Amino acid sequence: MNWPELPGRHSVFWKLALLLVAFCLLMIWLSWSWGRYVEQRNLYLSDEARATLRAYAREAEQAWKSGQQAGVDVWIQQMADREKTWVGVIGSDLQSLSSYPLKPMEIQRLTFLRGADWPVSRHARNLPWLKIAFPDDPSAGSLVIELPQRFMPGRYRLFWQVMTNGVIPGFFTLLLCVGLYRLLVVPLNQLREQANAWRAEQLNVRLSSETTLRKDELGELGRAFDQMSERLQSTVATQQQLLRDLSHELRTPLSRLRVACEGEQDLSALRERLGREIDGMQRLVEDSLQLAWLDTERAPLAEEQIQVQALWEMLSENACFESGWSPRQLRCELVGDCWVRGHLNTLAQALENVLRNAIRHSPAGAQVTLDGRLEGEYWHLWLDDQGSGVAEQDLERIFAAFTRLDGSRPGDGGFGLGLSIARNAVHRQGGQIWAQNHGQGLRIHLRLRAAASQVTA
Repeated sequence: MNWPELPGRHSVFWKLALLLVAFCLLMIWLSWSWGRYVEQRNLYLSDEARATLRAYAREAEQAWKSGQQAGVDVWIQQMADREKTWVGVIGSDLQSLSSYPLKPMEIQRLTFLRGADWPVSRHARNLPWLKIAFPDDPSAGSLVIELPQRFMPGRYRLFWQVMTNGVIPGFFTLLLCVGLYRLLVVPLNQLREQANAWRAEQLNVRLSSETTLRKDELGELGRAFDQMSERLQSTVATQQQLLRDLSHELRTPLSRLRVACEGEQDLSALRERLGREIDGMQRLVEDSLQLAWLDTERAPLAEEQIQVQALWEMLSENACFESGWSPRQLRCELVGDCWVRGHLNTLAQALENVLRNAIRHSPAGAQVTLDGRLEGEYWHLWLDDQGSGVAEQDLERIFAAFTRLDGSRPGDGGFGLGLSIARNAVHRQGGQIWAQNHGQGLRIHLRLRAAASQVTA
């Protein structure tokens, strides 16, 4: 039999279980302790009543010791003025210690005497008779008294029933609801508010740290919501910026086409101009679409083992054909066993863009060199050109879309998308790319995952 896997120790399940168990234990304890307290209040004489009755017993004992029957008679007459109830003093043989003998009915009631510490029922037809022994000499006698009505317990029985069955359970249930509200409803309300903010296109709204710092499922959900919000905001901003840049870049060739159509007289020159501008716009649109796809697509890419040296030979052959460079100008100093893991077409495009950028910004007759070494689980590759480099503050900016550093490096013919596409492509494969100036130009570093067979300890 396969038992279901228990949730983690920070799970909402355990918090709910702890809250409910604590509530149940609290109610059990409350039922026991409060029940005893209510029982004391409703079934037993109060401390004040017992103290008064013991004081009466002491007075009766003193009256007996000082005056025997006559003293007891005087004291009973005084008690008649103080308590509107039957009072008697008896000996250990249950005979009256006063000069007044007990009546048959009174003798019968003596068989049902109660102690002052006994429970008292309010449902009895007659008031109970209590026996309180003399405090100093219990064997000498006892006070017998029909309990005065004012001493009867349970006068506030309805109040205690309302408190026991209504107010107190309702109060603790309210506390349980407050705990459940803070545990579940508050973060869910925050998630709902963030979703409503997305619907209102307010993508900058974030959850409070009280929710995102939680270690349970709701905290994970909150962090996922914040990450989605950041991703949506970044994607929308990127797409908007891409549209602005693309529209700006397209205005220039369209303007040149309009001028050419209105001013060119030679048909062959006009056709050449049209072809050149259309090719440029086509490259711009293709590069922009490729950048948008790399920036928004999150499906995992198929991986394979790629030999970088073989990939370089194919790319350098195409680059020489396009640029007119000699194959001797594109050198690869990598060893033949440089294998990396990644998606072939995406990695090829990234490396091709880096190579084209190096050729474009290197003077005629220069050399572009690819080299690298194995560093743990990654191959660290670098590609050197012999251009003039870039300013230190622009080493990161050159990877932004549509960035062209006018006057910083010689060359033209690009739209500022090549390195941005290369960075996105490398990042999608779990790698890194960055730039660094070196003695003779710019060096582009690539950090790619090594093939499994080449990983070193």
